[in-house]
Amino acid sequence: MAAKKPENMSFEESLNELDTIVNQLEQGDLDLDAALKGFERGISLARAGQTKLDQAEQRVSILMENQADSAPIDFNPEIGDEPF
Repeated sequence: MAAKKPENMSFEESLNELDTIVNQLEQGDLDLDAALKGFERGISLARAGQTKLDQAEQRVSILMENQADSAPIDFNPEIGDEPF
């Protein structure tokens, strides 16, 4: 089975595979070619994961910026969800 491209994987999938690769490399049981392939795959996974984190951070920043422009509204539980 061919491995998914890192950019098509969820952040969690990338992180899990990266963890597996790191464990394999740390054990030191791989031959040089397999270790290099694992390292290369790990770099791709790490870069894709960092891109996903950067995108999430940007989305949160935009949402917080939009919310900062809004005027605060006092909460009154007797009124319910209505702001006035």
